[in-house]
Amino acid sequence: MKKKITILFLISIFLACIKVKEKGTKIRVIYWGGPEEIKIITDTVSEWQKKHPEINVALEHSKGGPDYISKLLTQVAGNYPPDIAFVEVNVFVPLFEKGIFLDLTPFIQNDKEFNIKDFFEPVVKRFTRGGKIYAIPRDTAPFACVFYNKNLFDREGIPYPKDDWTFDDLLKIAKRLTKRDEKGNIIQYGFYSWCWMNFVYGFGGSIVDNVENPTKCLLGSPESLKGLQFYADLCNKYKVSPAPLVLRTMDQGPIDLFMSGKLAMFSSGIWETPRLRTITDFDWDVVMFPKGPKRRGFGTGGSGYAILKGTKHPKEAFEVLKCLAGDWGQQMLGMTGLAQPANKRIAESKYFALNNDKPLNKKMLNKAVQWTIYEPFHSKWQEAQDKYLNEGLDYLFSNQITTKEFAEKYVTKINELMFGKK
Repeated sequence: MKKKITILFLISIFLACIKVKEKGTKIRVIYWGGPEEIKIITDTVSEWQKKHPEINVALEHSKGGPDYISKLLTQVAGNYPPDIAFVEVNVFVPLFEKGIFLDLTPFIQNDKEFNIKDFFEPVVKRFTRGGKIYAIPRDTAPFACVFYNKNLFDREGIPYPKDDWTFDDLLKIAKRLTKRDEKGNIIQYGFYSWCWMNFVYGFGGSIVDNVENPTKCLLGSPESLKGLQFYADLCNKYKVSPAPLVLRTMDQGPIDLFMSGKLAMFSSGIWETPRLRTITDFDWDVVMFPKGPKRRGFGTGGSGYAILKGTKHPKEAFEVLKCLAGDWGQQMLGMTGLAQPANKRIAESKYFALNNDKPLNKKMLNKAVQWTIYEPFHSKWQEAQDKYLNEGLDYLFSNQITTKEFAEKYVTKINELMFGKK
């Protein structure tokens, strides 16, 4: 009996070994995202695995934001790092500062199937430090979208905005589309945007002196303050837009206001598209964020995939990375409207710019990329926002402080925190 048990035990071990061998080299991928992204990533990997049984991709979904950074660094510290990490363009900064990413340049240079020149240059540059590339982009995300309700424009006899419109055009149209009841209460706003930085750029201002290697915050410059004042005036002087603090007291967020017909124009990013496609009550489209008096400029997001230095299988990890940032996944992202593919060839194709799904004018985003400006590449930028900038902007946009007071109090503190100087 013992002999029989021993034989069965050995057979089970042998079969288990075969099973492990059949699974191939395990590559762990940590990422975050909503249900649509989870499905796209899962489907992309599942299809790829059919042709690559020698590699076993283990997907590990996580919460985003600070929790994601904390979880990833904890795994690295515990000597159990994933092989690949999903990185957003700003999340990339503090993680890069920890020195956890593998230089992908040699893999890119030696891979005849992969061409980094296919991707939009600005987002590639964001993931490049010292001439070395540390992440392959999946998508780019200019804050250049102004979604507008065509029915409300038609009702007022207002021509639809075109991509060459200006800040003055925006104000004139927003005034006409802002409606009040008989008591003077606003029942329909003309415009809302959380993209305050676009107004700063439009007036010739900047957040810092050099995005790649910042040494000073410039939000207190005359040009930057003009942009911030224009944004504040939309809320307080012209009352065509709800101030951020006021908006937080309302029952509906900006996208809900837009979808319910209480907001004529809503400025955000292309990622709003899947939800907006559920609208059945009115027609809508998107137009490029308007030009300012001095120039055009947009804040931007985006994401990609990086390989961690702790991987034991860099060659296999790069193959998986090519899958994750490859054509099929980007094609699906583009078709859902959830993201603008980082691969120019795909972004300009039927999978994004040339398909007939709303918004019809999404092709303008491929042009908008040239005017994108990233947040400062500085390890303390997020802390500066959390401690000082967000509060200061709330007070400024709610007419509780002046631009001068904002510069003297908040910009000074930001410079002290980030650079040790006023």
